[in-house]
Amino acid sequence: MANGKFLRQIFLGLLVVFLSCTSFAETKSTTADVVLVHARIYTVNAHQPWAEALAIRDGKVLAVGSDREIEHYRGASTSVIDAKGRLILPGFTDCHVHFMDGSFSMQQVNVENAKTVAEIQERIKAYAAAHPNDPWVLGRGWSYPVFAPSGLPDKKQLDAIIPDRPVYIEGFDGHTWWANSKALEAAHITKDTPDPPGGKIVRDPATGEATGAIKEDAADAIVRRAIPIHGREAKLQALRAGLKHANELGITRVHVMGGVNVGAGDVADAELLEELHRNNELTVRFYLAYRLDPPEVTAHQLEQIEQARGRYHDDWIAAGGVKFFLDGVIETHTAAMLAPYSNDPSLSGQLLWDPDKYKAFVAELDRRGIQIFTHAIGDRAIRVALDAYEGAAAKNATEDARHRIEHIEDASAADIPRFGRLGVIASMQPLHAYPDDDTLKSWRPAVGAERGSRGWAWHSIQAAGGVLAFGSDWPVVTLSPWPGLQNAVTRETTEGEPKGGWIPSERISLADAIKGYTLNAAFAGHREKTEGSLEPGKLADLIVVSQNVFKVDPHELGKTKVEMTMVRGRVVYKSDGF
Repeated sequence: MANGKFLRQIFLGLLVVFLSCTSFAETKSTTADVVLVHARIYTVNAHQPWAEALAIRDGKVLAVGSDREIEHYRGASTSVIDAKGRLILPGFTDCHVHFMDGSFSMQQVNVENAKTVAEIQERIKAYAAAHPNDPWVLGRGWSYPVFAPSGLPDKKQLDAIIPDRPVYIEGFDGHTWWANSKALEAAHITKDTPDPPGGKIVRDPATGEATGAIKEDAADAIVRRAIPIHGREAKLQALRAGLKHANELGITRVHVMGGVNVGAGDVADAELLEELHRNNELTVRFYLAYRLDPPEVTAHQLEQIEQARGRYHDDWIAAGGVKFFLDGVIETHTAAMLAPYSNDPSLSGQLLWDPDKYKAFVAELDRRGIQIFTHAIGDRAIRVALDAYEGAAAKNATEDARHRIEHIEDASAADIPRFGRLGVIASMQPLHAYPDDDTLKSWRPAVGAERGSRGWAWHSIQAAGGVLAFGSDWPVVTLSPWPGLQNAVTRETTEGEPKGGWIPSERISLADAIKGYTLNAAFAGHREKTEGSLEPGKLADLIVVSQNVFKVDPHELGKTKVEMTMVRGRVVYKSDGF
């Protein structure tokens, strides 16, 4: 009898311990670290598009619902953020950036939006005077219409203001550069310097002397080798500035398309990102693409790609792709077209890669399960890329590779439906189609009316089943996604021109444009299961914005400001007014 009583006491004691542990475990698993309440949350989750509040635990979304439902997840240690009715969106992904270049460009002279040569000269001269110890004066942003009728700058215009120091200014699109005489001299470019394959040193037809205009990366590399290389600390400083800038704009992930250096580009700087991550300074997620330049892909490069992929594959830093440049740009007639340019029938552009070699390398990379990003702007280059992807899938029996074409400015009518049919991601930059002088006075005359009617065919590609993934191409245009969002919806300038939009049939809805920067962007990087929408189990990357973009005039979308940015449940930016 005594033994039975003793056993019952032991059993009751164990039951109490069990129940208390169960209760503790249940409380621990359902108590949030952070809750956001009194919000207007657009989740980009088709099954629950709108909510009032959400709970976050261990850097992931724990629950999404009404204020009352989320109240259940509040505990004594839970941090509460009152959104006060503001709109919350998933953090934005920029699917096409040159992050190191963009970060350094913030320290250089900016001549964007300058309307005259004199205005450009004034900005460069003022910058040079303020930075007398810089060995080179570097900058970017000039556009082709400023230098009408040729569309190209001349060294004399720089020599007139800075004759004693190298000056090198990149065009807005990153495909043409402007050097003064000192820069050409430092690069050892003379009238006898041959054009490299895929590049052009523009020359005076009368004298053969270089004019100072440099076309495409292969020629740029000749000058670039003469420019002092940035040291490690300078790179870290630039990256920190770039990260801060991205957070202020609501960017929580970037897909990096390689730097200006031949070869790995930004992948070579991944160790710097690792250092920032170790120090808790990395506040943007990175997907890095290894850049491959013609004419070959070597065994050593393949080994580097595989090593990078094996080393970098987490939520913060991943190196899973490669980048090809297949052609140039339409404005300078270097984009590869199926038919001659309308304003210069002697030219139709050229492919930077031998098409057979390119297709063979695509097939090999596809076999290895490596995602491929191909810069293709002209209709011929776009077709070659689509053909290569289709051939690789047939050869390797590949499924769901999600290879991408970057830019796609002027696809042929026959190729537009192939994006959806082949599962090729259309990685496009909405602000590139901004209908300014460059687009309407340089781009459109080059391709003519018929081809011009398919410029940046977002709606047509999407309607045919293609997936749109959006970005900026920073520093080609601003890193801010908000002007891009506005242009995707309106295709008008900030002044409202042309009325009704340029090629209005290619406008898309605001919801689809947001998806291009969020869930579709995550899909384009094989991360839609963990990012891109606000739903339980996904990473808590989100932004609070200054206005309800669904309620404002579409022409006001570009004025949207970010009030708060959160990455993995941690606030990485907050405005003074929030």
